[in-house]
Amino acid sequence: MSDSLENIREFIEQYSEEDLKKAINGIPIDDLIEYWDQLASEEELRFFSLLNLDRKVDLINSLPSSSQETLVTDLSVEHKRVLLEEMEPDDLTDFMQAISPEVRDAVWKSLGDEAKQETLFLLKFDEDDAAGLMTPRYLALSSSLNVSQALGWVRKNAADVETVSYIYVVDQLKRLRGVVSLRHILTARDEDLIEDIIIKKVVTVREDTDQEAAARILETHDFVALPVVDDYNRLLGIITFDDVIDVIREEQTEDIYKMGAMGGGTERYLESSIWSLIGKRVPWLGILLVAATLTTNVLSYFESLFVAATVLTLFIPTIIGTGGNSGTQSATLIIRGLAMGELHFHDFGRVLLKEIAVAMVIGICMGALIVVRSVFLPPFIEMHEAITIGVALSFVIVFATLVGASAPLIINRMGMDPTVMAAPLMATLIDIAGLTVYFLTARLLLGLH
Repeated sequence: MSDSLENIREFIEQYSEEDLKKAINGIPIDDLIEYWDQLASEEELRFFSLLNLDRKVDLINSLPSSSQETLVTDLSVEHKRVLLEEMEPDDLTDFMQAISPEVRDAVWKSLGDEAKQETLFLLKFDEDDAAGLMTPRYLALSSSLNVSQALGWVRKNAADVETVSYIYVVDQLKRLRGVVSLRHILTARDEDLIEDIIIKKVVTVREDTDQEAAARILETHDFVALPVVDDYNRLLGIITFDDVIDVIREEQTEDIYKMGAMGGGTERYLESSIWSLIGKRVPWLGILLVAATLTTNVLSYFESLFVAATVLTLFIPTIIGTGGNSGTQSATLIIRGLAMGELHFHDFGRVLLKEIAVAMVIGICMGALIVVRSVFLPPFIEMHEAITIGVALSFVIVFATLVGASAPLIINRMGMDPTVMAAPLMATLIDIAGLTVYFLTARLLLGLH
């Protein structure tokens, strides 16, 4: 019998309390999280109480806020205090912000003075800014120490901080003067001064830097931690890589929602109420519906063409579908470039020139393909009609590609999120413009009025 949570639950009567504790602590945290929502509240509390303290912390940090509340509420005051004070300050602050006010009051009363002080310090900052991600527990020392003294100080304080990879050097006013890695300290001579081995040009972020920008800086430089400073360059705390992973995940979720024309938060699907799901979808669907009805105006304006060349109507889905796909492809590439910091508005000209070249080649290829398909496969239209449709499709692809490339750059320049221009909204706008280009080209080439 393998010790999965499902098996333990099924054969729980066969376990002694000691064996049950050993089995529960042998299950990976990810497996516990995956199966946790299937447990009854009494089972949650029993299994949770059997976990080692560090595993309790890992588990509760990973659970949804509703499960966190249930567990903490059911714990005794002493167990609650021990658990919460074992959490990292930034995780504890996030937890405090996520739970309901009633539970928050009970949690606050159970905290010790040090945990309260750290939490109050972090609560001063906006949770979407860099300071909202940081932990105030880091290693910082004076540059006047030598390596031997610094090593002794690190050994004494290492257990109280989140990472020992970097040791920061500050002056008496806590202003950041430099940084040195633990590796450099270990390889230096005992008598060397810290002042002589530190890196004085330190990559930092301001306390009000957007968390997504901070995450990008940490990822770009491949750091384990990133210092956060105030306007006077005083060291406030550090952002660690594990916190950045959460930010990247949240930002990607928000971008996916926007590209799918949905708003709202980033809570898990199963935690979302029916009304919150409706609220995410209805506003944008309404906007897109109204925008899409503009295509009826385009069709009405060119109604006379349908009588003179009914074959044009057969290819409307092909034209708007291919145009929408071309624009979305281009927009996706540009949005990714903006998100990764590879593209900026000053690249506008270069981007358009490159996209024009790409779009012209794609347009010629797709135009030729639709001509061959229209002539040799049903409905077997005339060559001059097929060529007209092919040329029109080529123009639509070029136009849609340019819209897809330029819109995200312009929207980003205006200080708004370019992802709102992607997918449905982009497709709707290109449908309207694409149909107009299609019919104007057909009218010109076929000599219709």
